[in-house]
Amino acid sequence: MANVTLVTGFLLTGFSNAQKLQILYGVLFLLIYLAALMSNLLIITLTTLDIKLQTPMYFFLKNLSFLDVFLVSVPIPKFIVNNLTHNNSISILGCAFQLLLMTSFSAGEIFLLTAMSYDRYVAICCPLHYEVVMNTGICVLMASVSWAVGGLFGTVYTAGTFSMPFCGSSVIPQFFCDVPSLLRISCSETLMVIYASIGVGACLSISCFICIVISYIYIFSTVLKIPTTKGQSKAFSTCLPHLIVFTVFIITAYFVYLKPPSNSPSVIDRLLSVIYTVMPPVSNPVIYSLRNDDMKRALIRLLQNTYGQEAYFI
Repeated sequence: MANVTLVTGFLLTGFSNAQKLQILYGVLFLLIYLAALMSNLLIITLTTLDIKLQTPMYFFLKNLSFLDVFLVSVPIPKFIVNNLTHNNSISILGCAFQLLLMTSFSAGEIFLLTAMSYDRYVAICCPLHYEVVMNTGICVLMASVSWAVGGLFGTVYTAGTFSMPFCGSSVIPQFFCDVPSLLRISCSETLMVIYASIGVGACLSISCFICIVISYIYIFSTVLKIPTTKGQSKAFSTCLPHLIVFTVFIITAYFVYLKPPSNSPSVIDRLLSVIYTVMPPVSNPVIYSLRNDDMKRALIRLLQNTYGQEAYFI
């Protein structure tokens, strides 16, 4: 039998080996992380405290913001610390937790975005039945299923990946732990469980994407029948960015989890990985909430209640 050295830890691949560039990347991603964190926490605060935002749409937005906060908080702080300390190591346990949380929150976000598209479909295409169809029980059930299924996928992926020993190179050609890189350094020859779970995950993701596209086809066909241009532009300004962001998220997720790993990732590889981890938490608040008049009025009310009437003139 060949001499096999078992891996006891991993080395994540950063964007540069130059220490000055590492500090620059660390500071840049710290600013991006803080922006994503504060914008999503603001949405959570407003949708929790403001009584006028206690509707199904904002209930789903609050859950989406929670997912975005958790998703961006898994790989980015570790990446920031690695760059500022010039140490790219991560333990096997740390890598397992990173993989578990990232896959859980990513899968949960896909299912939640699908639920949100259904909510918009009912609101625009079946407005008379909206309160009956999207009642509190249904909304809580849809959000709970999104979180639970995401957690299930994360558990299956992580258990399947870390149930096997690792040998050979300990370098992960990514700035976070991902399934393809870990499978590449696995000593096991029986990977059917993890490949089957990846296949199931890919099929469900495609199904969610198809459901969202069908929902928006009905939404757009209904919106085009609206007689006023203002009503059309308001609907399109929210629906089109939602579809674009979800499409980019799905494409980059497929790239991260299904593309064969490379020993020396290209600039495009790293860029797509950054888009996958950073773009949803940063862009979702802008697209869904901070451009929304209801959210702006809720922010003014919060400032008034906190600082007094002079906040109205801010």
